[in-house]
Amino acid sequence: MKYNQLGNTDLHISELSFGTWAIGGAWGKTNDEEALKGLDLAIEKGVNFFDTADVYGDGHSERLLAKATKGKEDQIHIATKFCRAGDIHDPATYSEQSVRAYCEQSLQRLEREAIDLYQIHCPPLEILKDGSVFEVLEKLKAEGKIRYYGVSVETIEEGLFCLDHTKASALQVIFNMLRQKPATELFPAAKAKGVGILARVPLASGLLTGKFTQGANFAADDHRHFNRNGEAFNVGETFGGLEFSKGVELSEQLRWIAEERGNMTRAALKWIMETEGVTSVIPGFKTLKQAEDNLEALTVKGYSTEERERLSTFYEEKVDSFIRGVY
Repeated sequence: MKYNQLGNTDLHISELSFGTWAIGGAWGKTNDEEALKGLDLAIEKGVNFFDTADVYGDGHSERLLAKATKGKEDQIHIATKFCRAGDIHDPATYSEQSVRAYCEQSLQRLEREAIDLYQIHCPPLEILKDGSVFEVLEKLKAEGKIRYYGVSVETIEEGLFCLDHTKASALQVIFNMLRQKPATELFPAAKAKGVGILARVPLASGLLTGKFTQGANFAADDHRHFNRNGEAFNVGETFGGLEFSKGVELSEQLRWIAEERGNMTRAALKWIMETEGVTSVIPGFKTLKQAEDNLEALTVKGYSTEERERLSTFYEEKVDSFIRGVY
């Protein structure tokens, strides 16, 4: 496992880390025993950073992380997020009173005295421009409630604004083979500012596993069913913003990446880890087998310059114009 410094912080985090949305909820049926086995394996293999949020299963993923990291709080870093338990457009959601309450509740569920990285969870640009939430985060940092703070963003514009106008230590960004735009402008700008990059939705909600076929169905409580077209939250969070059938068609054209790399999952994660400017990639999982597959990405064959150019051209010519929503 390789460890990268997260921006200008003193945190050195595993290049492959784990996200915990799927084990919390909104991805269909979950199994806590499987989740804990996956978390234990990840830690055993050197993963020292986990990303979660207060709304993942209404705090369930935070509680699972508390169990998995008990007694290892000094070695295992946790990032959590806030604001989506309220109205993300209401300034009151970002008041000192509200943010303190969110923070204390997460600390209780995580059973920790401090949160390593506290992130605003995809707020609107007008909230970022208002700026008052960052004053609250600075207070929490000074008090030792949080060590650092960051922002999970939906768009390049939001990310660039945070780089230019805030002291955020990290940006969390949708980035994968079917969503390559951030690498062009945002990643170099973040590196220049000493801000870390966490790559989320790395498998495009499963499209890049190569397991889906046209007409696939998802459970009613799976966001790939209820947010397929952005009905519940930003469309980019589901299938990276691609319409499902188009996403399946495009993923079929990427099957070649699995050659000599075991499968598409491992290949897709490897490509992100090798992308300049990415501090860590945070794939999710629901089963022990999926956790194992994520970890195998560490050992597979890397990409040649020619392969990376082929993937860049594929994105520009075949993918970019089909991504929905502002990004």
